[in-house]
Amino acid sequence: MLKILVRLYLVIIVAYAGALLLIPDAIVGAFHERFMAYNLDQAKGVQGLIVRQFHQVPREQWPAVQSELAASFAPLQVELLSWEQAQLSVAERARLEHGLNVVRIGDWGYYRTALAPLDQDWLVSLHNPPDPVDINVLSWGVTVLIGAAMLGCLLVWVWPHWRDLERLKETARRLGQGQMAERTQISAHSNIGALAGVFDTMAGDLERHVNEQRELLNAVSHELRTPLTRLDFGLVLLFDEVPPASRKRLLELVGHVRELDELVLELLSYSRLQNADQARERVEVSLLELVDSVLGGFAEELDGRGIRWEVRAESHLPRFVLDPRLTARAVQNLVRNAMRYCDEALLLRLRLEEDGACLLTVEDDGIGIPVEERERIFQPFYRLDRSRDRNTGGFGLGLAISRRAIEGQGGTLTVAQSALGGAQFRIRLPAG
Repeated sequence: MLKILVRLYLVIIVAYAGALLLIPDAIVGAFHERFMAYNLDQAKGVQGLIVRQFHQVPREQWPAVQSELAASFAPLQVELLSWEQAQLSVAERARLEHGLNVVRIGDWGYYRTALAPLDQDWLVSLHNPPDPVDINVLSWGVTVLIGAAMLGCLLVWVWPHWRDLERLKETARRLGQGQMAERTQISAHSNIGALAGVFDTMAGDLERHVNEQRELLNAVSHELRTPLTRLDFGLVLLFDEVPPASRKRLLELVGHVRELDELVLELLSYSRLQNADQARERVEVSLLELVDSVLGGFAEELDGRGIRWEVRAESHLPRFVLDPRLTARAVQNLVRNAMRYCDEALLLRLRLEEDGACLLTVEDDGIGIPVEERERIFQPFYRLDRSRDRNTGGFGLGLAISRRAIEGQGGTLTVAQSALGGAQFRIRLPAG
């Protein structure tokens, strides 16, 4: 709110100052003749009185009259000037030669100097001096108080807008975290009431669609698991009853059934992570121990395939508060992905960043991932090309599950090019 208020206030103050500087001069310039006539009327009485004082005495005594009038009219300045000293314009000289008075307009359309002819050689000038310092200070004080009053009015006006916008922002944040029942609760009489109403309608539609999608996915997944389990069990029972020549085909069918069952489990896992922020647990763990336990499950397969694997970690890494189950699942998927596409080497790194966050990277020396595909691979069921087809295993859900598991804990999962030549997946977990 403070930033918005300051910006709005500065815009208004600058506009107000610019208006004070430009608009009066523009108005005076546009209606110059009317202002001249008004000031001539205002000054003619005083000018006539001063001229009569000079005309009542001989010309030799005019300096003495000028001194006496200057003392009487102070702080107004009364001066006796020759026509040359007055630095007259052509229009001013023409008026004075015809016996007419002249005024010179100052700020805000008021006259600064009034000139009246005494004879063919002398003029009398009545000049308004600048305001004294204390009056200027008081004038600026009035301006400051006006600005403060404007600031107070702006604060009163901005506050309900800011309050409702903050409520709208908080509702949007909670919706993004999966709390689909959140609504703005902003009155229709608010200045952003129409916007809040549209937002709440959108949130309701979104909640309905997400719930329908989740219910459909859960229902289909659960309904599929039961017949798949029965089919798997039945096929296994048939193994001893079929001729030996058909057993290989039967085993292939069992493999397909179990692959479908694994796909259903992956879909259920992905669906449950929709609200990972609500269901996660927070435990203080050692990331190095967690990574070692994950790699322990793959050690036999890694060694059997002749893959060189290594874990590099900084010394004295602090313990992190996170969900060990979700984090382990994400790391498992990344390690499995790296094993699937690496040639000979797999590397895991753990290091602490300057802001206290931990960076965990999983790298391989495989074919890598094109730059234009690096965000798409985190979409469910997205597969890059034929070199990464179903023959290499997987369903295209592992990376989507990993990203959702990490982001549900406030972290990030990205991919880049590895120094080994393949892909580098980067898990960044915030401190605390």
